[in-house]
Amino acid sequence: MTAFHVMAGAEGTVAHPGIRKIGVSDVFDALARGWDDFCEKPSHYVFLGLIYPIAGVVLAAWSSGANMLPLLYPLVSGFALIGPIAAIGLYEISRRREAGMDTSWYHALEVRHSPAMPSILAIAAMLFVLFVAWLVVAQALYVQMIAEEPPRSFMAFLNGILYTEAGWNLILVGNAVGFVFAVAVLSTVVVSFPLLLDRDVGAVSAVQTSIRATLVNPLPVAVWGLIVAAGLVIGSIPVFVGLAVIMPVLGHATWHLYRRMVEPERLA
Repeated sequence: MTAFHVMAGAEGTVAHPGIRKIGVSDVFDALARGWDDFCEKPSHYVFLGLIYPIAGVVLAAWSSGANMLPLLYPLVSGFALIGPIAAIGLYEISRRREAGMDTSWYHALEVRHSPAMPSILAIAAMLFVLFVAWLVVAQALYVQMIAEEPPRSFMAFLNGILYTEAGWNLILVGNAVGFVFAVAVLSTVVVSFPLLLDRDVGAVSAVQTSIRATLVNPLPVAVWGLIVAAGLVIGSIPVFVGLAVIMPVLGHATWHLYRRMVEPERLA
């Protein structure tokens, strides 16, 4: 019965929440509201946001050895594929603030008591599988287009990527493939996690609703994706420190974007 509840809602049915048509202005309004949520208690959110730069530094350090250098960029860029998982606590903070409840940072941990946690874990597992698949594909592209042997040093790796035709081909093809992975993740989780925190509709309904919201609002979702990508790049430049602010703001804004795209639950 628990496994069935993972896929469907508590009542064993797949809900179909209504989708609103929104504009690009709604995206920027959601971003502004995300910033407002962050500014309410920034010290708390910076504390939570430190997860992101620490994770970025750990990934970069872990892949800095010669054997792992080809995976340095895929690891850092692919972190965006699983970023929505780490932002779940921020969605909860925005939900609580909207409801007029206490928004102390420790409430972000209360998502573990959500009745939709099995469904949340199922979608998180899906994202993790996509993340691993991206790494496997990225490694295969490097082996096929550059060399089977790992680079001797960081400079050798950098020269092979930036100053050879094969390296530029790898950059173009790799980013194109990464774009496909990013679109797949964006379309399936743009509202999935906030929806599950708001209502226990099951993993299937959450993913379906996210895809429908993307199809109804392709331009706003695309703009949102560009904002997320730009924010991650900007936040990563100063040794990932900026992610301590960028990621919480994006996490809060995701909740408000969900509120604009998905109609509220109709109570009988």
